[in-house]
This record gives sequence, structure tokens and C-alpha cells, in this order.
Amino acid sequence: MPNATDRPTVLITGSSGFLGQAIARGLKDRYRIIGLDVAAPRGSSARLETIEIDLTSDDSVGKAVGEVGKRSGGRVASVIHLAAYYDTTGKDDPKYEAVNVQGTRRLLAALKGLETEQFIFSSTLLVHAPSPQKGVRINEDSPLEPAWAYPRSKAETEAVIAKEHGRINTVILRLAGVYDEDCRATFIAQQIARIFERLPTAYLFTGDLDAGQPYLHKDDLVDAFVRSVDRRAELPAESVMLIGEEETLSYGELQKQIGRLLHGEDWRTFVLPKGLAKTGSWMQTEVLDQESDIKPWMIENSDDHVEIDVSRARSLIGWEPKHSLSRTVPEMIRRLKEDPTDWYEKNKLEPSAVAASEPEIEQARRRLDAPLERSNKEVEAAMERQRLRTLWAPMVNVALGLWLVASPMTLGLFDPVTLPPPPALGHEIAAADIRNARLGISEIVSGLLVAVFALLGMYRRWAWAQWITAALGVWVMLAPLVFWTTSAAAYSIDTLAGLLIPVFAVMIPPTPGISRRALAADDDRPLGWSYSPSAFTQRIPIVALAFVGLFVSRYLAAYQMGHIDGLWDPFFGPGGAAVGNGSEAVVTSWVSKGFPIADAGFGAFAYGLDILAGAIGDRRRWRTMPWMVLLFGLLIIPLGVVSVSFIIIQPPLIGALCTLCIVQAAVTVVLIPYSIDEVLAALQYLWRATKAGEPFWRTFWMGGPALSENQSPEPDLDRPASELIKEFLTSGVNFPWTLVTSVFLGAALMATPSIFGSSPPLYYSDHVVGCLLILVAVTAMAEVARPVRFLNGALGAWVAVSPFVLSGGGTVASIADIGLGLALIALSLPRGTRSEEHYGGWDRAIV
Repeated sequence: MPNATDRPTVLITGSSGFLGQAIARGLKDRYRIIGLDVAAPRGSSARLETIEIDLTSDDSVGKAVGEVGKRSGGRVASVIHLAAYYDTTGKDDPKYEAVNVQGTRRLLAALKGLETEQFIFSSTLLVHAPSPQKGVRINEDSPLEPAWAYPRSKAETEAVIAKEHGRINTVILRLAGVYDEDCRATFIAQQIARIFERLPTAYLFTGDLDAGQPYLHKDDLVDAFVRSVDRRAELPAESVMLIGEEETLSYGELQKQIGRLLHGEDWRTFVLPKGLAKTGSWMQTEVLDQESDIKPWMIENSDDHVEIDVSRARSLIGWEPKHSLSRTVPEMIRRLKEDPTDWYEKNKLEPSAVAASEPEIEQARRRLDAPLERSNKEVEAAMERQRLRTLWAPMVNVALGLWLVASPMTLGLFDPVTLPPPPALGHEIAAADIRNARLGISEIVSGLLVAVFALLGMYRRWAWAQWITAALGVWVMLAPLVFWTTSAAAYSIDTLAGLLIPVFAVMIPPTPGISRRALAADDDRPLGWSYSPSAFTQRIPIVALAFVGLFVSRYLAAYQMGHIDGLWDPFFGPGGAAVGNGSEAVVTSWVSKGFPIADAGFGAFAYGLDILAGAIGDRRRWRTMPWMVLLFGLLIIPLGVVSVSFIIIQPPLIGALCTLCIVQAAVTVVLIPYSIDEVLAALQYLWRATKAGEPFWRTFWMGGPALSENQSPEPDLDRPASELIKEFLTSGVNFPWTLVTSVFLGAALMATPSIFGSSPPLYYSDHVVGCLLILVAVTAMAEVARPVRFLNGALGAWVAVSPFVLSGGGTVASIADIGLGLALIALSLPRGTRSEEHYGGWDRAIV
């Protein structure tokens, strides 16, 4: 075999691409290959020299071709010109002219300075008008009629080549769409994916089902280029050849074949009128602000049918296709079924869409039947090391328990006291000194039990006792409310101790009850997710907001229990209540008095549970502690609904509004979008783990193994502060202007008496709907809950008609309601900006 420097030189533009590398492999044994591309390919073979080139720059093209001249001795056997700009939008883009047309002109001009034998241009069949009727084949002399921007640029480039090639012989290969066993053909890959996922669009087509386009196997394409180079001395000075399969599968035939191979059924396809399809495409892209792989130009050309005659290629280079699309589709489908995520990635589709598909779950089942990443022995050794390092934590709980035992005497809970009933009390209770004494007894018993179970939990086989310790801490936090203590100090200390005891019981030491299988891997991202919804960057904002809610609720509860004499409220008056302001009126109303304990105190208790449930566990807890994640969701989401409901009833049922209650409700509502994604991930995991053979209830209570292939966890808190703040605010949540505007419109509805002069009952309706609008809009800021926004369309419709069915609105208020209602309907339609995050198959629900 001759040395590389003795072989004829072939240049390939776009050499780093899929086709460029394939053609290079086909030529490398007999030619010296020099690649021209915007950047050298990663991991490229030493045999493929690559020179960087920018086809839009005269200077770059001149330098690159000059370098080629130095390396080749000024002689080039053939130039294979693949580099081009392409997109599927169908819209004109300046890059078509700059790269495809003028870039080719620059390249040709520079090559005239070398001894260049041949220039091969990769064009497209799309420059031709379709076949005039089925059964009629087009050839190289058939009319040119490119229908959209990309083929137009190719036709213009062909004209430039014909005019300016000079003494360089030219070959124009008009190629059909290229595929291989992994598919790689964009439109076929999308068609297969739609059917594989059973998307609604898989059942619809906008043109003639009997129409079709020819395709070309990658190996046959390589063969055509190799033959063109090999026979360069025999070819005419200007050659044009159609390169593709003479078999043309119709869209309907392909649909049926794919359906049979994927799902064992002849796929039913319904034809939509073009007008309806265009309207649907416009609605999807322009109104709903969603991406669509069905573009207007595709709809317009969906009736085009092409059959080709490749006899000229047979005659000039002895080429004919050895493959056919119909015989290759079964292998495409086999590879898709074998590894959907890999197939999607190769075809530049989103792998997360199929990360939890049946084949992937079956792969997970097989992996779980084999030994896991770490053995039980290794997991137990790691847990033992952590347990030994954290034995101080249960000792802290012993100290807290002993403090609780001593606190009744220190705080005077057994001392005589005579005080009036708490302001929010609505039922008969024992005298103040009896209530305090009961709390004191509870403190002593609880403290002793905390100390005992904390000591028991220090032993490895008694680790479960730490959950009892944690439960005792929760009771300590609740007890002052149950006994309506008069001691503000006891309530404060019990709140703090009640929060700390679970921390030292089950958060700092190894959390008891998690299975060894769940801890065998570090994988922290659910199947198909682009991030871990349990990362601390996800949970810290929730915990921080829960602390705000805790402080506000504790302040309100202190007034309800008689620990302070008044509340601050800068905006609302007491209505008809004999108190100082709206906050005092609301928290001492008949609604609050209907609860057996101070309802604001119970809210504080719930926020405390939010803090604990939000902080426990590591970034794998969506699969190691599913029960805790679901409890967390149940604490936050229903609490948000209850808080909003309480704001809803205040004007019509209580006759006053409470500023601090609104702050509390706002905090609770904001918690919802930040928690939904983790709940979704836990539910997805339980479903998928069960399908992969894991027992449901064991997985629910004790967690389960990773279903994904080995992952490398990404950094969490160990990153720059700017990144952390950004992720605190936006991971899984974003703020489309439509939803932000809806929140402001909801707030405007709640203030219609002040702004537009409305009065009941129209004002009550506006107030109720305004609260609901804000709840819906904020919830929909979580991407996984984005479809919830459509509820605001129905609420907006009611706002628009409410002035016609309810009294209390003058002309200004009525016009305002109609305008606000119509605006809300319009704002509920667009999806808003979509982030780059993925949610394991849930992406399709984010409409």
C-alpha cells in the first residue's frame, strides 16, 4: 500500500459530519483524505487531517485552500463538497445564501489556484418538481422547482457551479434522503417516534397517503461518491446524476409497516384537510407557544410524490442501490426496541421522552436481577462508619430530653396562675393553671421518653427507635397548642425543641429504615430527568419559605393564645368586630374559634412539619424515601389550598381581611410549584420500580434501587453562589409573563372595590375568583403543572359574564370585569417559555 503522501488527495468539506466521516472511511485506503470543517472532529482518526475553514470568509477559505496546496503539492484529485446550512423551518435564512451559495463560490474560486481535477457537489432531489403522476419517474432533465428555502439554495448553488467551475470537472449528485440501520433520516425518525409513543399526531396526515419520497442508504451514498472519485477521468466535464432508490414507499405504507413492527397492528391514519392542519400548526406554534415538528411547508408539500430513474448513474459510474428502505425499516425498529434512549439520541430526538418506556424498564429489570453497584456488605460498612461518626447526635437528644424534664419547674408550669381565656378560644377548657400543669406533665414524660429512645437508637439493631424519638419531637411541638398553655416561653421552647429532636434523631445519623438496595447506587436523577428534584438546591427555597410561614403563624398564634395583646395590620380595619384591626378580627372570628386548637398555631405546626419533611434525606430521596416525599407533598399542596380557602371566606363570611393571613397564604402558595416536581418523580419511580419487579410497599416505605444506568451525580451546593441562587429560583419552575400577568390580574380582582368601585355580591365573586386565579397561576409556574393554567380560562370566562348575572357593579366595574375576564382567557392559552429541563416522559404533558 502506498504511503499517504503518495496517494491522490481528496478534500471533503463538512468532514466532521455523519456523511463526511462515512465517505472518508470509504476512500481512506486509496486516497489521502484532508477534511475541511469549521472545527476538527472530536476523537478523529489520525488518518483524517482536518483544516479549519469558514465558508463565509474569503480570508479563511483562502488560507485553508493554501494550506491544502502545501500539503498536497498543489494537486487535488477531487473535492467532495458536503458542507451546507440546513434547517427544517422552511423559512428563508441569510445563512443559505452566505454558506451554501456564496460559500461554494468562494471555495471554487480558491480551488482554481490548485491543480484540481474534480468538484463533487452534494445536492438534493428536492430541487426537482415532483413526479407529474404516480408511476412516472423523473430524471436529471426533469423540471427544477424547489419548493422551500433549502432546496432553492441548492439549485442556486448548482447554477453557480455551472457558471464558475472553469477547468475543474464537476459532478452534481442529487441525493435522496439518507438513512441507515439506526434511521438517521429526520422525517422517518420523527414518524417512527410518533408511532412508538402513540402521540395523537401519529394518527394524522395532511396529504395523499399514497404519496411518498425515495430514500438512500448511507452505504449506497458512500458507494456513489467513491465511484465518482474513482472514475473522475472517465466522466464528462459536467455530470448530473440522481442518486436514490427507485423504490418509493408511500407515507401510508410506511405508517402501516412501522405500526406492525412496533405494536403489531396496521396503523390507522386519518387525513386532515390542509386548512385545518395549518390552523392547528399555527395554534400550536403561535398561540400555545409550543414547538412542532410539522412545519407549514411540509403541509403545503404533503401531496408531492417522487419516483426517480437512476439509469444515468448506472451508465456513468456503474452505480445502483443495494439496499431498500422497506427492507431496512425492520432493523431500525429492532434497534429502537433494543435501546430507545440510544436510538433517540442518535436521531437527535429527546431521549427523556422514552427513558421510561417498556424496553428501558425491561433493561432495568435485567440490571436489577444482577448484582447491584454496591453489595449489602459495602452499604452496611458505609452506614456503620456514618453511625459511628454521628453518635453525638442522639446524645444531644438525651440532653434535650433532660431539658424538657426540667423545663416545667424552670418555666413555672406548676405555679398557680389566673388569666382570662385566650382570645381565639371557642369552647370550654380547664383553668389556666390546670392546662399548664398538664403541659408540664407532658414535658416530663416526653423528655424522659426522648432520652430513653435516643439512647436505644444508638445501638445499630435498635436504630428504628430513632423514629419514635422523632415522633416524640413532633408531639412536643404540638403539645402547647393542645393544652392551650398560657406560657409564651414554654410554647417557644417546645417549638424549638420539637424541631431539633427529629433533626438529631433521623437527619444527622443514618436515616433508619432505608433498604440496602436503595443505598447501593448514587444515581440521583430519575429516568429521563435532566436534574435531581431532591437536590438541596431544590429544597432549600422550600425550607426557607416554610420558616417565613412558621414565623408569621407563630406570631398570629401568640395572639390567639393570649401571649401578646395585639397584632400589627397596616391595611385592613376590623369591620364590625370589637378589636383593633383586620388581622385581629380574622384570627378571633367564629371560624377560628371553631377549631379545637388555635388554627394559626396549627398552621405553625404544619410549617414545622414542612421544614422537617423538606430537610430530611439526601438528593436520592425521591427513590430512597418515597413515603416522605409524598408526605411532604401532602403537607404543602393541601395546606396551600386550605390557606387560600381561608382568604376566600374572609370578606363574605367574616367581614374583614387579614394582612398577615394573606402573607401566610402567599408563602404557602409559593411553596406549591417548588414541591410538585419531587412528588411527580416519586410517583413515577414507584410505578416504574413496580413494573421492573420491585415490591410496591417495600419500595414505598424503604426505597428501592436505581433504575437508570450508572450516573455520576452532579454538584449540588458546592458551586458558585450565583449558580445556586439561579437554581434556587428556577429549577423546575419558571415565570412566563402570561402567568405573572395572571397573578397581577388576580390581585386586581381582589381589590375591585378600591380600584373599580364594585360592591357585593359582584365583589365577593371577584375576590373568590382572584384568589383562585393566583393559586392556579402560581401552581402552573411549575413546568410539570403547566397545563393547570387552562383552569384560568374557565375562571376568566366567569369573570367576563359575572357582571351580567350579579349585581354590585357599576359601568366601570362591569367593563373592568369583562376586560379582565377576556384577558385571562387569552393569557391561559400560551404555554410560555419552556426551559431545557426534562421530566422523564412527562414532557409531553407540558402543553
